[in-house]
Amino acid sequence: MPIATLNPATGETVQVFPELTRPEIDAKLDAARAAFRSHRKISYAQRAQLLLRVADLFEAGQEELAQLAALEMGKPLAQGRAEAAKCAEGCRYYAAHGEAMLRDERIDDRSFVRFEPLGVVLALMPWNYPFWQVVRFAAPALMAGNAGLLKHADNTPQCGARLEDIFRRAGAGDLLQYLAVPVSGVTALIEDDRVDAVTLTGSVGAGRAVAGAAGAKIKRTVLELGGSDPFLVLPSADLEQAVKIAVQARTQNSGQSCIAAKRFIVHAAIYDRFTDLLVQAFGALRVGDPLAPDTDLGPIAQARGLEALERQVADAVRAGAKIVTGGRRLPRPGFYFEPTVLAGLPAAVPVAREEIFGPVALLFRARDFDEALALANDTAFGLAASVWTRDAGEQQRAIAELEAGQVFVNALVASSPELPFGGIKQSGYGRELGAAGLREFVNAKSVRLGKS
Repeated sequence: MPIATLNPATGETVQVFPELTRPEIDAKLDAARAAFRSHRKISYAQRAQLLLRVADLFEAGQEELAQLAALEMGKPLAQGRAEAAKCAEGCRYYAAHGEAMLRDERIDDRSFVRFEPLGVVLALMPWNYPFWQVVRFAAPALMAGNAGLLKHADNTPQCGARLEDIFRRAGAGDLLQYLAVPVSGVTALIEDDRVDAVTLTGSVGAGRAVAGAAGAKIKRTVLELGGSDPFLVLPSADLEQAVKIAVQARTQNSGQSCIAAKRFIVHAAIYDRFTDLLVQAFGALRVGDPLAPDTDLGPIAQARGLEALERQVADAVRAGAKIVTGGRRLPRPGFYFEPTVLAGLPAAVPVAREEIFGPVALLFRARDFDEALALANDTAFGLAASVWTRDAGEQQRAIAELEAGQVFVNALVASSPELPFGGIKQSGYGRELGAAGLREFVNAKSVRLGKS
């Protein structure tokens, strides 16, 4: 696949970028090693100042970055601005709290644990949050003293280059470099001795390949591989608020989010009312050019993503699902798909357990709370889940029994700098963000001092 900017709102190729040559890749790898050897020696206060300068640049460049994300992957402008602001927030969080999280951990009078950087971290990042996905790896990695190499998605080359530019302008030098290499070049990067660890956000298939290549070289990995997140709604819920957040949870970023709610599991007592409200809200969404200020829902980022979405909807209908609203690509240039609600899908069919990357909601009716929990956990994924109930007992059961890396109660599932982010089962392993994310790419060195 070429490294190119292809505008998903029109389907037109804007610009094609040359791949790095082997000597150029070697030069970047050598530069990353040299940058790491220098960076690991500076103080936490100096690292924090670097991140604060990066934060300022993200904040000042919100409009430009939003325009770039809209052009390359179709993100509506308001969401792009919010993403850039979130990047600034993440950098400032680690600038403020990183030193305390990495401070020597005292065990007793003669023993402590010291957290030291691993080296050069290769980040294999997706297109759906082209700035935030990178910052949530880069901010903690650099605060810990590491250097980073970014292999961004093939369809967001300008976002990748702009990220390197932001860090350079902040004074990071070669600490974060963008690599314009195709997917076919990733294995060689993982195997290179100048790379010490790998982090990936992507598909299950990509996770298997990366884990295999890194495992063969005994290199640490963090894998975030997506999900089929359940959204449980029970009779005591504030139904209007649940529907409002359900729409946001399913259609943010045009439904192209690993933590977007995908399976809406609704108690039978409120199922019909919830469905009516959800369909009404979906029908009110404004689908259009991501550069237009009033757009709620932009295009699918890639033609192949649109084709996959069409195939999944067709599979669901063949399996018995009913299209309540939407269900087709829009007859216009670009990669647009209608906001869609499917109901009556048998829970056991494969499409009900897959990750659907687009504005398609799957509705399931549950007889009671026990069945709702069983349906929620009946998936190979385990990234995030949300539950809507005002019953304290149900809240505690959901927290205890939902099989996920994150459970949100009466709230939109979202990543946040202070909370560890990641999943279980085929959603991957390891964590980004929080103290846990900061410590993924460090050596926890145990030290014991003998008696003099």
